Amino acid sequence: MIQSLFSKNSIILKNFSNLVKFPINSFGKINEKIIRNFHSEKKEEKKQKKKTPVKVFISKFDNPFWNLATEEWLLLDNDPHYRTLFLWRNSPTVVIGKHQNPWKECNLSKMEQNQVFLSRRKSGGGAVYQDLGNTNFTFLSAKEDYAKEINSKIICDSIAKFGVKAEISGRNDITVNGMKISGSAYKITPDRAFHHGTLMISVDLNALSQYLTVNKEKLKSKGVDSVRSRVTNLSSFSKDITHDSLSKSIIQTFFDFYNSECQIQYLDQKFVDQEKKIKEYYEFLQDWNWRFGATPRFSHEMSTRFDWGLIDIYLCVNQGIIEEAKIYSDALYSTMIDELTKFLTGVPYTKAGIRSAIKQASQSTQLEMPKESQKMIQEFGDWLIKKI
Repeated sequence: MIQSLFSKNSIILKNFSNLVKFPINSFGKINEKIIRNFHSEKKEEKKQKKKTPVKVFISKFDNPFWNLATEEWLLLDNDPHYRTLFLWRNSPTVVIGKHQNPWKECNLSKMEQNQVFLSRRKSGGGAVYQDLGNTNFTFLSAKEDYAKEINSKIICDSIAKFGVKAEISGRNDITVNGMKISGSAYKITPDRAFHHGTLMISVDLNALSQYLTVNKEKLKSKGVDSVRSRVTNLSSFSKDITHDSLSKSIIQTFFDFYNSECQIQYLDQKFVDQEKKIKEYYEFLQDWNWRFGATPRFSHEMSTRFDWGLIDIYLCVNQGIIEEAKIYSDALYSTMIDELTKFLTGVPYTKAGIRSAIKQASQSTQLEMPKESQKMIQEFGDWLIKKI
């Protein structure tokens, strides 16, 4: 449009390091309106291209406690005015939300048998199964810059580069063809925030259903239940999507969005050894008192029939400790039931805690009760241990 106004009676001005022609009006003066528009457009262009300082970290660990500890360190001990991206993944792990009950959400017996980690994060949300076929992302920023929608768009745009259309669904999910490939959660402090989530690339879906399936006992809890969703892997839509290729795509999309780049920092043992805070967070996150002891109060009711009688047991558990035990039975040896009730009260709600209580009950009754009762106590203990 401006070009059409050019004539031989033009003035050449040097502006923004470019030679630009501005037309002269009938009075021999430069058209001031066109100049104002030009400057306005250039200012807007400059504003749009403003660079935002960024940081990118990639974890070399596959241990969930080190990764969550690093995430905590990035949130609490780094400059929040950087837009920060952290990419990481875990060896087989079930990660539960801050307010969830591991006994209700997970099959702890199978997890223990197959050496699957149980980790509790500090954000809300539901339980997820992760393995090396899953990539985790974390976006960190100052609280005033927190924008979950922007983060989710960066993820969707990164996936789109592989020819796969991903869509934001509900508050926290990303789906492809209506099936969930990503779930997320967030944590906000007075001045900082993070938004983190999963990206299912080639997760073992059989393991997912195995470890997140619990026995249908009468387990009542004040904790938050997970919502089961139809899930799928990104690799089923494009074989080109791997942890490395998707990570590269996310990083480049992140750089492009903020019109800024930085040197990627890789986090290994040498790095975390230099950061005492990460070690402190690690010790807290892997501790039983956080993973299990932080569980809200819940009750577990179970019943079975042995050759020697019917057993109905009620356990009230608070912060991972059996706060109250009640056993109802038609067994002939009432003293045995009384001793079991006494020693189960106050022990951790773990296999080791139950074994300790059974051992004490057995020792307490062996002088007063017939040998037959020792066998009954052991049989009861074996059953109870399998149930938790």
